[in-house]
Amino acid sequence: MPPANDVHARKRDPRLYQIAVLASLLVYGVTRLHFEIGVVQALVTLGAALLAQFLFGRAAGLPRFDPKSALISGLSLCLLLRADHWIWAAAAAAIAIGSKFAARMRGKHLFNPTNIAIVALLIATDRVWVSPGQWGNAAFFAFLMACLGGLVVNRASRSDVTYAFLISYLAIHFAYAAYLGQPWATPVHRVQNGAFLLFAFFMISDPRTTPDSRAGRVLFAVLVAAGAAIVQLLLYRTNGLLWSLALFSITTPLIDRLLPGPRYAWPGSLQPGSSKGGRSHETTVPEPRLALARAGVAAVPAELRP
Repeated sequence: MPPANDVHARKRDPRLYQIAVLASLLVYGVTRLHFEIGVVQALVTLGAALLAQFLFGRAAGLPRFDPKSALISGLSLCLLLRADHWIWAAAAAAIAIGSKFAARMRGKHLFNPTNIAIVALLIATDRVWVSPGQWGNAAFFAFLMACLGGLVVNRASRSDVTYAFLISYLAIHFAYAAYLGQPWATPVHRVQNGAFLLFAFFMISDPRTTPDSRAGRVLFAVLVAAGAAIVQLLLYRTNGLLWSLALFSITTPLIDRLLPGPRYAWPGSLQPGSSKGGRSHETTVPEPRLALARAGVAAVPAELRP
């Protein structure tokens, strides 16, 4: 029987709520909204994500298989990415999970897994695309309420970056509309799709890829919002949010150096230098073997875990 503190950590793990919301939305989208994704492609995407997590985890020597992050990446890919063959869906899942192990710096993911997988395939082939306009009004507002509920239910550890992004992004688009004399319905229409909500509440707010300090996260959110606006409003390109996040994710290590803060850890994970789950309040990462010795466990330290 698992210890009481482990059970409590699982109950307050925000990823469980995210999985429930994304899975419910996917089922509703496929069965009622007729999303452009077949059941086979959805199953292939999720299966490939879980298999990649298992295989990469074994290769990295992780002490146990944890499917939660892989499920979030797989469900997000199912909701955003479209392809003309299931092999591209499997490739996207493998790239997403593989990036957590390969693209790391100072114990953190360099890129959001879902984001970098989509961007990589958009660059590599013309046989995949992003489908943001597949939502009806009812689904959009239901998803919005679920996203806002997640901030309350989980006391979101990265709600500040979501708020900062939303305020910055909306301010830029409303200011641009005012400059051109456009009605306010124009910028409102630009954000009334589920892909925007998925980005704001599940992608840019990923605690394993955002800066450690609150000031750093606010700066990061403003940069991503500004970059997306440039791509969309000045360069007239689609998928500005995805391109901008991929670009400015590279700045996170620099922001962490200039504006350091406590490193985030998923509830229940073991931080180097600590014998309990929770956040690490160290701004530097101890040498892994020393951290293991201090923690008294023979396992990969949390700072090195995906």
